[in-house]
Amino acid sequence: MKKIKIGLLPRIIIAIILGIIFGNILPETVIKIFVTFNSLFSQFLGFMIPLIIVGLVAPAIADIGKEAGRMLVITTILAYAMTLLSGFISYATSDAIFPSIIKPGTSMTDISKANDLVPFFTVSIPPLMDVMTSLILSFTLGIGIAYLSTDYLKNVFNDFREIVMKTIKVIIIPLLPIYILGIFLNMAYSGQVFSVLTVFIKIIGIIFLLHIFVLLLQFTIAGVIVKRNPLRLLLKMLPAYFTALGTQSSAATIPVTLKQTIKNGVNEDIAGFVIPLCATIHLSGSTLKIVACALALMIMQGLPYDFPMIAGFIFMLGITMVAAPGVPGGAIMASLGILASMLHFGESELALMIALYIAMDSFGTACNVTGDGSIALIIDKIFRKEKKTNPEEFVEQI
Repeated sequence: MKKIKIGLLPRIIIAIILGIIFGNILPETVIKIFVTFNSLFSQFLGFMIPLIIVGLVAPAIADIGKEAGRMLVITTILAYAMTLLSGFISYATSDAIFPSIIKPGTSMTDISKANDLVPFFTVSIPPLMDVMTSLILSFTLGIGIAYLSTDYLKNVFNDFREIVMKTIKVIIIPLLPIYILGIFLNMAYSGQVFSVLTVFIKIIGIIFLLHIFVLLLQFTIAGVIVKRNPLRLLLKMLPAYFTALGTQSSAATIPVTLKQTIKNGVNEDIAGFVIPLCATIHLSGSTLKIVACALALMIMQGLPYDFPMIAGFIFMLGITMVAAPGVPGGAIMASLGILASMLHFGESELALMIALYIAMDSFGTACNVTGDGSIALIIDKIFRKEKKTNPEEFVEQI
């Protein structure tokens, strides 16, 4: 009999549903087993993320050749432009709607972040380097290899890429649904799924619709440029969207984002360059959410604001997002400094900002990684070589 194969997207959706349902039913001991697994798996992911970036970006730059420097500049400018666009869309929408649904001086005392369950044990697996170091190393090595006349280092990094891809295929992809199940079990058990989200349900609904609008806009722009149906392009990125909903990490979702981007017809070398890079520098969803949350809290607390203040904040936020690690909550942690310095948030406002942001972390991350696919399509249109590779061959390796 032919074996029934369940795709990654259905497995992720099943994991999310089961997590929400059984998080309120299963005893603490059983949920702590999944929490312990998540602790170990997240440590392994944290260790692998810099290696994935080096293993994919460096050989991709080397394969692209001497055009890599120009591609880096254009990709960075495009990612920054997309981030600014989402920030200003968020401000315009929030400024128009929030004052009518938020009362100044609204009490925030009902917000309480439930304590997560503690795993039975933990094992620390420190990464060899942080995300930014791995990116700079990848750029340096990749561009250097591209300009060398010898193929020795290029072959070494091609072999290293094969090791990384095998790890993704055999370990990371199969275990992702279990990891996501554990996250939602813990959230449901600790009360974060319902108690925290219901406090901000109106704001969350508006921000979610903004995320969808931004994604439609990004893929419409990409679709016009590549002359393809934007809805079809967006639908193929849904596995990455739902994976990010569970992992809450752009970096941890790189394997799935990469796979779906190549299925959209992007050249494998260009995808291997753009997707890991954009996982760090393109945070449209996070920027949108931070701007909306900040404005909501300013209205709640009765803090004054105007367009020049928020515009300067958005420009700085776009730059700050480059330093945000691709891990859950990394964007809000990186932005705390400018929230305090430019919007004059105090300790209480910053604490409320973190609580509101974390409650919706999944949606912003999902918007980030899905939008990476639109950037890859545009870059592919600009830089694709005349000789096209077969994307299915590369997809089969993942």
